[in-house]
Order: sequence, then structure tokens, then C-alpha cells
Amino acid sequence: MKSKSYSIKVGLFGIGLDTYWPQFDGLLDKLVGYQELIKTKISDFGVEVADAGMVDNPVKAREAADFLKSQDVEIVFLYVSTYALSSTVLPVAQKLKVPVIILNLQPMAQLDYEAFNNLGDRGTMTGVWLENCQACSVPEIASVFNRSGIQYDFVTGHLQDDEAWNDIKSWTEAVAVAASMRNNRLGILGHYYNGMLDVYTDITKQSAVFGTHIELLEMCELKKYRDEVTESEVATKIEEFNRAFDVSQECEITEIERAARTSVALDKLVENHDLGSMAYYYEGELGNEYENIVTSVIAGNTLLTGKNIPIAGECEVKNAQAMKIMAEFGSGGSFSEFYLMDFKEDVVMLGHDGPAHFDIAEGRVNLVPLPVYHGKPGKGLSIQMTVKHGPVTLLSVVEGKDNVFLLVAEGESVEGPVLQIGNTNSRYHFSIEAKRFMNEWSKQGPAHHCAIGVGHIADKIEKLGRILNIDVIRIC
Repeated sequence: MKSKSYSIKVGLFGIGLDTYWPQFDGLLDKLVGYQELIKTKISDFGVEVADAGMVDNPVKAREAADFLKSQDVEIVFLYVSTYALSSTVLPVAQKLKVPVIILNLQPMAQLDYEAFNNLGDRGTMTGVWLENCQACSVPEIASVFNRSGIQYDFVTGHLQDDEAWNDIKSWTEAVAVAASMRNNRLGILGHYYNGMLDVYTDITKQSAVFGTHIELLEMCELKKYRDEVTESEVATKIEEFNRAFDVSQECEITEIERAARTSVALDKLVENHDLGSMAYYYEGELGNEYENIVTSVIAGNTLLTGKNIPIAGECEVKNAQAMKIMAEFGSGGSFSEFYLMDFKEDVVMLGHDGPAHFDIAEGRVNLVPLPVYHGKPGKGLSIQMTVKHGPVTLLSVVEGKDNVFLLVAEGESVEGPVLQIGNTNSRYHFSIEAKRFMNEWSKQGPAHHCAIGVGHIADKIEKLGRILNIDVIRIC
């Protein structure tokens, strides 16, 4: 069981000026060749490219618009091959109504000026200049797009520029995440933690912003699956526990079997509803069967999270969304909250009880017993781990007074003592002082939870925000 991947189709078209072609022999062929190189490179990023070819007059612009519209592209890359009229661009952008990424890519980093000036023929020289004249149209296109209310961004560089290609790749990754969120089915099992007002959310707004389908689930369905679990399924699940976790000898076999039975049932719940993520919380009366279930979900939910089907505790729907974004970017995304601050070493400690993303752990993940779940009923097994040392990104989906936006920060997971309390917890250092980080992050009004993933991906998250047309606030 793992999260699904979706086929992503992006659009590409080049722009030029048909007046040039009879004037400068070979110019069109060279520009079309550069466009073919761009198409191949973008295809190598794992997306399908619908190429509308070279658009060099308004008639072809209409044809390109119709073609790309029929291909249902998620985003379109506009290659400025040489100077081109903005009238060849506007009809395409207007019809598609998807983000436009303007590729201002020269053939080379620097023209050989001496060789150029020794060509001897000013007509030939002009043709070579036009082959390297991508920047000329960029302000014109931006002017028209600004006045037309069209969403766009630039990638500026040259065809051998790794930074530019990484930027283009990030756009393809961001659009793939946007598509995954739109196709995702998020389950809500149980109810909110009573009185945790920051966690409460408008699930209609979540669907409106991300396109996510939200499925309301029943505890009695989970109980039905659990009642049907066989001893063979329990044994197989315990084997999976031992592969994924270092199971502490302190864990009682009855607790391991209880967690395994619940884990099998959770898998069936996820499969039956085709879920790609879930938020949950429940309490139940003391000794009630539902309490027995909810106090044994951590191991199974951690397995699901590690398979990029993120599970957020305390019914934090917004954080399930943040975890899903991180998972789809390939960064993991573990459920976290602020634990304490170390002012001497200028670090902030974050962690959480409940499910974690075991695939981003520093070393093996420990499955340990807890005599009490703080603030929650019962006792049972829990996960103890530290996020892999190195670069990390924090993400929160924030529901503000007027809008939903993304809050992001980059930092480092650093070595040092952590709390051995049977929870996930790690030490994080940021480029700004810990005091300032805490104040600036909190001032944005997120819930007290966030998702933590490995790697620095704030740039990709900012691109996702552009695609979703929502704000992204970056703290550091």
C-alpha cells in the first residue's frame, strides 16, 4: 500500500517572428532545435510534454491555444526563442487559464564577441544576434500579462544553466503535487480534540483551495474490520512491525498484538475508501471498544505515514494537508508541535506523540510502551524517533481570518540531547535566532502543529502556492 502517482501533462510552445525567417537563413531551424532540446529535458523530469511548436503569428497562436486546451495541460512553459510580438502570446494564455512559466533561456552563457564581430556581414551578424535575443520580449510579455491579469513566472538563464533547469524541474514537481492534492481523498475519523480551537477548520474551504475530497469516516466501520482480522493477519503485521521498527523488549506481547490487529483494520479502512491521507482523534468511554481501538492506532498509523499516506493526530485536518504536501514532494512530512526551547544552544525542539514518518528518521525507529498518553485516555505503544540530521523544512497550512495560506521555514535538524519520553522529538536550528523564529512563526497564526520534512524545499512550496493561487509566507 502506498500513495498513488498521477500522470502529469505540461504544455510547451515557442514564440518567434515569422518576418525573420526569410530574412535570416537557418535561424528558424536553430530555434526549433533549441525548443526540441527544452522539450526533451522537461520530459526527463517525468512529465508528459504537449508541444504546440513554434508560434510566430497570431493565427498560429489561436491554433496553439486550441491544441494545448485539448491536451488539458496543468501548466504551460513559454519558450521565448527570439524577439516575438506579444500578440502571439496573449491568446494562448487567455484560453488556457493555467500558470505560464516564461523561459528566457539563451543558447549560451556568453556570446563570443570577437568571433561575432569577425563574421564580416552585418546581415549574418544580425541573424546570430537574433538567435541570442531571448531577453528582448520578456518585458513586453510581462507588461501585457500584468495588464491582462494573467499569472506568470520567469526562468532566466541559458541552456547549459543547471540552476535554470533545477528551477524548471521544481515547477514540474510543484504542479505534480498540486495535481496529487486535487486527486487526494482525505479521511476524517472521529472528531476534534475538544477545545483545541486552533485545530478546527473549514473543510469546505480545504476542498476549495486544494481540490481535496474529504471523506467522513465512522469508528464502527473500523471496529468491523478489526473484529474480522485473522490470527494470520496479526502475525504478518507483527513481522512488518519488526521490519520497520526496533520493537522494545519492554513491549508486552498483548500490546503488540492489540496494535497489530488495529493496524490491519486501518489498512482495510484506507483501502476501502481509497484514502491518501487521514486525520483522526477519538476518546470513547473508559473500557469502551472504541477506546481500545484508538489507544492502539499509533504503530499502524506510523506505517501508513511512512508509505506516504500521512496520518495526523488530534484530528488536525490542516496538518494532514501539510503532511501530504511534504510527502508528495518526497520529503516525508512528520506530525510535530513545539516542545521546548534551548536558549543556550539556540535551538527549538519539536516533536509529537502519535504517528510519525519513519522513513525520515535518524537511524531506526523505536516502538516503545507508554504508561499514559498525556492529555488522552489510556496507554499503549508509541513511536520514539528523531528526524534525520541535516536540512529540513517546516510547513503549516494556515486558515487565516480571510484566506488559507502556506507558512514555511527552512532549518537544520541538529545533534544533541532529546527527550526520551516515547515521542518523536528533534532539535532544530534556524538561520534566524530561535526567539525571533518562534515569534515570527507564531505571529502568522498557524495551529500549534506543523509538518516537518527533510531537505530544503521552500522554493518548491512557493511555486506550489503560485500554482494554487494562494499566499506563501516564508519565515527563513
